[in-house]
Amino acid sequence: MKNILLILPLLFWLGCEEQKEEPEELDDTPTEVTLWGEVYSVEDTDSLDLGYNQLTGSIPPEIGNLTNLTYLNLRSNQLTGSIPPEIGNLTNLTRLWLNDNQLTGPIPPEIGNLTNLERLILFDNQLTGSIPPEIGNLTNLTWLWLNDNQLTGSIPPEIENLTNLDWLDLSNNQLTGEIPESICDLNIITTFIIDWGSWVFNISNNQLCPPYPSCIENYVGEQDTSDCD
Repeated sequence: MKNILLILPLLFWLGCEEQKEEPEELDDTPTEVTLWGEVYSVEDTDSLDLGYNQLTGSIPPEIGNLTNLTYLNLRSNQLTGSIPPEIGNLTNLTRLWLNDNQLTGPIPPEIGNLTNLERLILFDNQLTGSIPPEIGNLTNLTWLWLNDNQLTGSIPPEIENLTNLDWLDLSNNQLTGEIPESICDLNIITTFIIDWGSWVFNISNNQLCPPYPSCIENYVGEQDTSDCD
């Protein structure tokens, strides 16, 4: 009887220790995503080509779960609302086409997470705010088309990091301030602009102020300088 009494506290202590063990965490990562009434496998979907499909409404944040995407095309629809920050989860993207919609709000800074991106096409929307400095993280970009929006603020100096650019269009916005001198180091300036001019480099119809860097002074196009000092 005495031995049993000695063992009982030990058994009680062991029982308490077992209760303290943390339960295993459940993996709640979705295996499927529903977008505009269609179901897509997270694992198997690496391309989403939904351009010219008369899509309406906003871009669902759930799109950020399709992390194997390398190509996303939602151009020429009737999409509204802002670009969801979850787009920054799609770190395998090399092509992103969101042009010709009615998207509003700023370009999310999370766009800077897409370091494999080669083409960023956002023209013909109603995007506002400044070009985020995080765009300088996209060092693999070859095409950057942000034209025909309502973007304000200055061209970020971080654009100097985009040394692989061979097509830049920032025209028809409300960009202000001076153009950073470092723009002269871009591949598009040193290699393409002489032969192709405004076809591959277009910053016209903004409010950019002189003096302009000498490498592009013949290519700035029309600028509203009425608010320049």
